[in-house]
Formats: sequence, C-alpha cells, structure tokens
Amino acid sequence: MRIGLFGQFGSGNTGNDGSLEAMLAFLRRTVPDAQLLCICPRPDVVRRQYGLDAVAISGDQPQSRFLRLADSAFKQMPRRIGDFFAAIRVARKLDLIIVPGTGILDDFCESPLGWPSVIFRWCLAARLGGAKLAFVSIGAGPIRHPLSRIFMKSSARMACYRSYRDPSSRNFMKSLGLDVARDRVYSDLAFGLSVPDESRLSTASVVTVGVGVMAYSGWKKAGSDGEAIYRAYLMKMSDFVVWLLAQGMAVRLLTGGGVDRQAVGDLLAIVNSGQEDGASRRIVAEEMSSLHDLMRQILQTDLVVATRYHNVICALSTGRPAISLGYAEKSDELLIRTGLAEFCHHVETFDTEALKTQFSSMLERYQELERSVRRGVETFRTQLMEQEDLLREKLLGLPGINRGAA
Repeated sequence: MRIGLFGQFGSGNTGNDGSLEAMLAFLRRTVPDAQLLCICPRPDVVRRQYGLDAVAISGDQPQSRFLRLADSAFKQMPRRIGDFFAAIRVARKLDLIIVPGTGILDDFCESPLGWPSVIFRWCLAARLGGAKLAFVSIGAGPIRHPLSRIFMKSSARMACYRSYRDPSSRNFMKSLGLDVARDRVYSDLAFGLSVPDESRLSTASVVTVGVGVMAYSGWKKAGSDGEAIYRAYLMKMSDFVVWLLAQGMAVRLLTGGGVDRQAVGDLLAIVNSGQEDGASRRIVAEEMSSLHDLMRQILQTDLVVATRYHNVICALSTGRPAISLGYAEKSDELLIRTGLAEFCHHVETFDTEALKTQFSSMLERYQELERSVRRGVETFRTQLMEQEDLLREKLLGLPGINRGAA
C-alpha cells in the first residue's frame, strides 16, 4: 500500500511534527510494509528526522527568465498551475493520502492564496489522481476570509473519512454547511505520543511553573496593530513572570517552535530590566525541538500557564494542571474536557491580576485538579485507540482489534 502524509511538517512547529510522529508510529506498527511518503514544506528536514521519503508541497521556482517574468506578470499563476499538475502526478502514485491532525482547516496568519489554496490544490489532486483522502483528528476554524472558507470546505468535502480533535471543530465545519453526520470526534493525535519518564526530583522544595511563550501578534499575518498586540502580550506575560519570581517560585519558559525564540528573548529582556536581586536567575529557557523535548521540560514543573495549544496538550499529557491563554476555541476545549474549564482565557484580553488569583487557586487545589486532568487524558487516549481500530478497517482494509478479549 502506498500512503501519503500531508501537512505543514518539518517547518519548525513542534505541534505539527508531533501529529506526524504519532501517525507514523501507528502506520509503521499496523502496515509495516506500506510505502510512506510525506508531502510537506521541508522534505529535507522530514527525511533527516524521521527517515521518511518526502516531497515538497510546492515545486521550485521557475528557472528560465521567461517563466520568471510570466510568474511575476500573472501573480504566480504559472507556478501554481505547474504545482497543481505536479501534485496530480504524486497522487497517482498513492493509494491513500492522510492529513494527520494539526489545525489544518483554519487561516491563522494566512491569506486565501496561501495555505488554504494549497490544501484545496492537493485535495483536488488526490481526487483526480485516484487516491483516497482522509482527515484524521484535525482541527478546524476559525476561517475568517470568505475565499478561504470556500477552499477549505471544498477540500473537506473530498475526503472519504473525517474526524476532529474536538467538538468545536466539528461544529465549525457544520456551520459552513458541511454534512458532518458521519464525522466523528476523538482527540488530538499528540495524546498518543509516549510520555518521557518522570525525571524531576520529588524532594524539590521550590514550586516550578512552566510558562509557555508565543510570538503572537494577532490572527492576521500582517496589520498595523500586530506589533501593539505582541508588545501588550509580552508586557502582561513578563508581569506574571516577575510576580512568580517574587513569590519565591522558579520559572521554566516553554515554546512551540523556532519562531517563539524571539519572544522568549524579548520577555527575558523585559524581566531582567526590572530585576535587581538576581531573581531572574530562577528562570530556565532551554531550546526544545520536539514535543518530547517539551514534555521533558514540563516534567520538571508543577503547573503550566501557556498560550500555544500543544504546550497545553503536553502539560495535560504529563498530568500537569494548566491555565490556557489561548487564541482560539481549541485550547478552551482541552481544558473543558479535563475539568479545567474555569482556567480558560483569551491571549488578547486576559487580565494579569485575575491570572495571578487563578494560579493561586490552582496551586491550592493541585491534587484535585491533577486527578481530573489524568482522568481526562486517559479518556483521550482511549478514544485514539478506538479510532485506530476504525482506521484499520475503513482505510487500511484490515480487521479491527477486539480490545475486550482476554
């Protein structure tokens, strides 16, 4: 069997790469003889990290002077047409194309002719090339631009299998007019990743807080208020970090990819400028290149306050209660389903004083909330096992596993 895996993999987003890794693990143990091909922006990175054959989502720029001029004159249309026919050629060599997880159906920081049009191109190529198409535990919405909605709704319609990582994603696609009667809700694929062994010392006397920092400047890719949003966010986050240090706690800064490193540096500059007693020495800011690295970092914390979705997922996976300062409903869904509904905030409107109060409450109720988190995560993992059985039957043509057998 020839299977393609499509998504924004290899480009530095650890959450996206975690979804790819989880699907790879499932396919390699279920259909070990299958020929796997990753369709992604950075095939060189994917080949190196996962030992997986890979091709680029978009082809190289035209080499001849004539084609470069045509591309410029016709707003890259010649290149887009060439990419489309190249995608059909790839799809013809595949039996199945899987979109594994990620927030594939939203337009965060994207114009309609960016990622939304790329998704549509490859889904149409799958249809014309004769490959089955499956969206597995994906995220959907918001999609703000009308043309992006057309592209993404049309893409979803071409799939023979669709499942979502949360109810809000399914409901969003339903609101666009997509028939979701046979679509299912499971959980994010990252909950299927193995959790590193507990490494922190149980005798640690200082409370350590994981603070997830994101290079967030609003939903749109460009805009006059983007810098203002970013600065306001950093000022509030630095105020919270300074408060934690003043309480005698330690802080471990968490990220979700290379793009967040600048935000870490900017936050540290703000914090250090107001510290005279060396308290900022209790801040650890180590690099992390995968969700496994992120989980190892979180295992050295007690609680997590984070903006990125997969920072929250990794906190929950390791049994840590979390406060979300999210930018979309997907983060709220995670906390609602793990008994932490009261700890949801929006990244652009959260109040620092309210955050401090909630953090103190979470610390006081730690054991109760930890039990709730672990119950929720166990449910997520059970759902993923159920989905694996369905994928075996519906997509891979294999018998399901009777998990109730002795």
